[in-house]
Amino acid sequence: MNRSVLLGALLPGVPFAVALAGFLLPPSPRGLPTGSVVARSRTVPVVLGVAGAAVALVASVALLATVGAGVDAGTRWIDLGGLAVTLGLRLDPAAALVAVAVSAVALAVQVYSPAYLRRDAEGDVDHRYAPYAAQVSLFTAAMLLVVVAGDLVMLLVGWEVMGLCSYLLIAHDRRLPEAPAAAVKAFLVTRVGDVGFLLGIALLGVGAGSFRIADVLAHDYSAGTLTAACLLLLAGVAGKSAQFPLHTWLPDAMAGPTPISALIHAATMVAAGIYVVTRLYPLFLAAPVTLAVLGVMAAATLLLGALAATAQDDLKRVLAWSTVSQIGYMAGALAVGSPAAALFHLLTHAAFKALLFLGAGAVIHAVGSTLLPAMGGLRRNMPATFWAMAVGLGALAGLPPLSGFWSKDGILVVAQDAALHGAGPAAAWVGWLVWLAGLVGVAVTAWYATRLLLLTFAGDNRSPAAHPHDPPPSMRWPILLLAVPAALLGLAGFAGGFRDRLTGSATLAGTGPAVPAAPVGRAELIHVGPGLLLPLALLVIGAAAAGAAWRRDRSGDPAATLGPLRSLFATGFRLDDVQHALVVRPVRALARAVRRADEGVVDGAVEGTGRVALRFGGRLGALHRAGLPRAATAVLAGALLLALFAATLGAAA
Repeated sequence: MNRSVLLGALLPGVPFAVALAGFLLPPSPRGLPTGSVVARSRTVPVVLGVAGAAVALVASVALLATVGAGVDAGTRWIDLGGLAVTLGLRLDPAAALVAVAVSAVALAVQVYSPAYLRRDAEGDVDHRYAPYAAQVSLFTAAMLLVVVAGDLVMLLVGWEVMGLCSYLLIAHDRRLPEAPAAAVKAFLVTRVGDVGFLLGIALLGVGAGSFRIADVLAHDYSAGTLTAACLLLLAGVAGKSAQFPLHTWLPDAMAGPTPISALIHAATMVAAGIYVVTRLYPLFLAAPVTLAVLGVMAAATLLLGALAATAQDDLKRVLAWSTVSQIGYMAGALAVGSPAAALFHLLTHAAFKALLFLGAGAVIHAVGSTLLPAMGGLRRNMPATFWAMAVGLGALAGLPPLSGFWSKDGILVVAQDAALHGAGPAAAWVGWLVWLAGLVGVAVTAWYATRLLLLTFAGDNRSPAAHPHDPPPSMRWPILLLAVPAALLGLAGFAGGFRDRLTGSATLAGTGPAVPAAPVGRAELIHVGPGLLLPLALLVIGAAAAGAAWRRDRSGDPAATLGPLRSLFATGFRLDDVQHALVVRPVRALARAVRRADEGVVDGAVEGTGRVALRFGGRLGALHRAGLPRAATAVLAGALLLALFAATLGAAA
């Protein structure tokens, strides 16, 4: 077997095997104090989870070193009505880079989680750590399956398993009233998009006669079929990657454990939609209408997420809305024709967003609250966490030379070229929309990132905790190690080898003839020139405005700055209310009407037939139970009537 194929199979295979083993482990004894029994019961799932993620990381790094031009290999699995489904892998350097990011974040989460989840919401030892660790491993395996899948049905399996795992992990502590509701919301909202995603895959597979990605990319579809299929795929992307209008589940998902927030926001789930579009990008290039739709969706999401983040009082919700906005940047890069820039920002975002969520978990662990007004002055007590989060927030805002600066600048430059020079596959107005939204997003992101840093670490200590301090080593080291790529990964864009890995090769080598690889559009990653000045100026303006607002009001009340807009921004422009009015209420009303019709008409007809039969039988039975004189009289009368009838017929004959 080809070495790259073996490594590609190990990527989802090892975490999946670890997850199966973890599900067989019993939960920790409930109600026991921390001690040797509980420690031993947690040791096995901890070791399994960490080992599975570590093996996946090693395999992904080895794959990155060996995959070369790429491999497309598989074997026929089943036929679905004459359509071939293959167990196949589609491996290239870009897939290997994404796999490294997924595995690294998963390993950080597995190392970080035992200390963070040592106790549950009621102060007892968390007895459900074994299924939690197994679910994280399964989540990781599902995302890695999406990354390496060479068949759309295999990709769909990983896609759907991620949705299931997100439901389970968000609702990990079911005693928190908001956690089950948030899990159900995430599951249902993403399922809405997944219906379109499934139909899009079916349309592509039926058209090509195969679900193999190479066959789908090589098939010549009609314009109408291709446009319809790509729009349906974008519905799934909007759900999984939390893009407008299916983004509303992501902020509520903060009810789950903070390490799960890091996993969902940084390397799995929300990144999956962007990655799938890059995987199938030739189809979108052939259907420019879908890129225009993606551009509108990206600009709306980018601005909506950034503005909503400015009005949040909850540390995790600020970061959640920032994820919505940053995914909008990636979608915008795809819309203006640069999958390489989208993947570059996906990788840098995975580093600094995982860092920020794990750092936020350390702050919450120390303070005992997620509310920004309960924080402040933590720089002196938590220096390691402060410097790590300063790096992460600087990268988020686009502060040079941190990673987010280079990847976000690459997106702005290609959007500018699309707007001013008509470069790229989409219309010029799409470039203008993405570019202007991106520039506004730079200033707004700098504002809320600076506000978060000041409210958390500067000023006076408002913490209810007596002595907040940096987290224990098992939580501190993942944060510090993630600070390295958050700071330096952007500089990799200067390296030609890194750029070549993101932009792909002309062909992918398979077991048979060479198959075409996905065109990657524009390949620039790093831009140094006058175009940097405007984003830098907007960054300074946003950060300075946040600093001035903090000096006026150190409580950080957003109403002091945003005024009447605060309520609108804090609720995400009330899109939850809009969805409730336009979707939830009509669906519930329809369900009530269907229930009444079912109970009144269908059940009524069935039960009514039974009641009529019972009444008729009862009356007939009553006649049969008549007394002997009446029965004899009835028999004689009946015999007389029959005789009279027979005589009448005889006379007539």
